[in-house]
This record gives sequence, C-alpha cells and structure tokens, in this order.
Amino acid sequence: MTAEKIRELTDEEILKQVSDFKEELFNLRFQMVTGQVSNPGKLREIKKNIARCKTVLRQREIAKEQA
Repeated sequence: MTAEKIRELTDEEILKQVSDFKEELFNLRFQMVTGQVSNPGKLREIKKNIARCKTVLRQREIAKEQA
C-alpha cells in the first residue's frame, strides 16, 4: 500500500488498516517460527505498511495542531 493511497483514507479507515496489518504480522510471526512462511519478505512489507499508516496519521495530527 502506497502513502498516496493511505492519504485518501479517513483516520478511522487508516486505524482499521493498522489493526489488520498488525493481525497479519502476528500470524506471519507464528508461521515463521513453525517454518511455514512461503514469503519471508512479507514480514518486512507489513512492517513498512504499518509505519506508513502511522506516519500519515501523525502528519494529520500535526497539521491539525498548526491550524
């Protein structure tokens, strides 16, 4: 998910996305431990998506404070 697509979402939708990404990350970690992960690069991608979402939320928060 790109930052541009994230910026198009509302705050509530972004928070839902973060929740979904965290759940997926949790499941991938279990698969990693048991050796069932088909794509280990997916972990890194999910972490980056979480960071992107949180960054957009923080940018909006700062913009509201300055306004």
